[in-house]
Amino acid sequence: MEKLMKRCTDDEIAQVTQQLGRKPRGIVAVAAYNQAGEILVVITAPRIPQPFPTTYYLTHPEVVKAVSRLEANGYMLHLNELLDKTNQLYDEKLAHDYALAHRSYIKDRNILGQILGLEPLEQHNDISAGGMPNRVKCLHALVGHSLAKGPGVNPIGDLALKKLEPVKSLLNVFNTNFIEVEN
Repeated sequence: MEKLMKRCTDDEIAQVTQQLGRKPRGIVAVAAYNQAGEILVVITAPRIPQPFPTTYYLTHPEVVKAVSRLEANGYMLHLNELLDKTNQLYDEKLAHDYALAHRSYIKDRNILGQILGLEPLEQHNDISAGGMPNRVKCLHALVGHSLAKGPGVNPIGDLALKKLEPVKSLLNVFNTNFIEVEN
């Protein structure tokens, strides 16, 4: 197994510290930058030191605020309607693809744990982030996943990104650092 992940530098940790207003915990690598070289998403360890299921953590303050506005304006309710089989807006393909995103997220976290030499998180084996696979609980986690992995991996994160017009210029991702391994 070969690591295809560059660890955070001191400068990157300093940038994330400034973005968050506190020292980041469990930061392993940068998952996505924008074209201005600003960090958008970081990869966090599965334990910091307690179990921490959020692997892709959205850090850019303006993007975080824009996603918070989407949440506050009820966009998650609409997305949950699309995932609810009992709702007339139910989208079977979206629900299927969202379940695939959930499995992808868990796989990435497990690979990250292996890279870091950590025992698997058995109690989180079926928990990913953001409410996956059945509901939308945290758009920040889902947008972070989409920015880190690129379009087409997390359909809910992708839908939310399309709604972030006020910060669209910040979201031109030019560099990603996926968690992947060679077999």
